[in-house]
Amino acid sequence: MRTFIISNLLTGIAILGIALSNAKGQTNKSTEPSSETRYLVIRTDDAGMSHSVNMGLQKLLESTDLPVSVSIMFPCPWYQEAVDILKKHPKQVTAGIHLTVNSEWEYYRWGPVAGQQAVPSLVDSNGYFFHSAEDLYGNQPDLQELETELRAQIERAIASDLDIQYMDAHMGTVFNEPKFRKVVEKLANEYELGLFGYFNETSWSPQYRAEPNDKIDSLTTMIPKLKPGYNYLVSHVGINNPELATMKDMNSGEPLANMGAHRQGVLDALISPAFRQALEEGNLRLVSFKEIIEREGLDHMKSPFPKNQSY
Repeated sequence: MRTFIISNLLTGIAILGIALSNAKGQTNKSTEPSSETRYLVIRTDDAGMSHSVNMGLQKLLESTDLPVSVSIMFPCPWYQEAVDILKKHPKQVTAGIHLTVNSEWEYYRWGPVAGQQAVPSLVDSNGYFFHSAEDLYGNQPDLQELETELRAQIERAIASDLDIQYMDAHMGTVFNEPKFRKVVEKLANEYELGLFGYFNETSWSPQYRAEPNDKIDSLTTMIPKLKPGYNYLVSHVGINNPELATMKDMNSGEPLANMGAHRQGVLDALISPAFRQALEEGNLRLVSFKEIIEREGLDHMKSPFPKNQSY
């Protein structure tokens, strides 16, 4: 009798083990990526630009566990505060360099890390970066000076002791001109850094021009539209306080007014329950840009820009 009971018990354990193994196999199989898998990277730009932007970043990281790729403006006065904030969230954050050669605000300005005397063709008569990309292009900047400045920004980023993984471009300036872009690609190869947009990703930013109260809806309605493959959401967060509210964008085109309200609106949208619910119901994979780099490899980067595009 005792032998019979033990035998039945062992048989039951074996059957249970097979069932659990099959269930585990089914779960793994159902979550394996396919050509139709939709990936989303959430990126937030302009970290270090100002204290209010940094406080928006801090609020974002403290209010959600979503993976966030953070692009830091290392020429700006508040970059060290941004670095300290990011160091508190090493598992959540992928850190990158927001290559900056423009200073777009009317009264709040910054200049080159390398110093204005080292890169005179990159600065205006006051020694600051030009307001707009068009103004910089019109000054016929020296490419060697551009490399000197971008290299200085990269070296400052590395010296911060953050795990720097990638580079992208503030205002798109160093990507939108082929000769500039060639310098960026050379440095990315030298420093073994990824470049946003170079892994066949689709860029999204529907919330940027949406009114502050409409930004949540713009994000939730974006989720079903995401394409198979890699997608990334470009965002700009901040706290609506007197510092941001008084900033006037001097870019050409149609810059946003009331920047404080817009950046607060983006922050509120990203941490909203409605956006979280849309992500959970969207049948997609949230990933960091570091994961994409590791998955694809730096050798597979390919420029998404037309070869003959120029200023």
